[in-house]
Amino acid sequence: MLEKLCIHCFVSGHVQGVWYRASTQDEAKALGLTGWARNLSDGRVEVLAAGERKQLEALHAWLQKGPPLAKVTEVTYEELEWKEFERFGIM
Repeated sequence: MLEKLCIHCFVSGHVQGVWYRASTQDEAKALGLTGWARNLSDGRVEVLAAGERKQLEALHAWLQKGPPLAKVTEVTYEELEWKEFERFGIM
C-alpha cells in the first residue's frame, strides 16, 4: 500500500526572482504531486506538497538544488498528515 502524506518545506538562499516557484510547480506536476509554493517576505520560498512518499522524496531532493539560477542554502521540512489539493499552484 502506498503511503500518502504532505511535506511542508522552507527553502532559503537566492530563491526569489529566479523562477523557483514556477520550476517547483513544473517538477511537482511531473511527479504527480499537488499543493502550492509561495514567496515569503523574508526571501524564502514556502512549499507544501502532497502525494506519495517516493515522489515527495524526489521533490525534496530537487528543492535542494532548484532551477539553474537558484542558489539554495537550506531546505527545512516536516512531514504532515495527508491533505488533498486539486492541483499544484503558485500563491
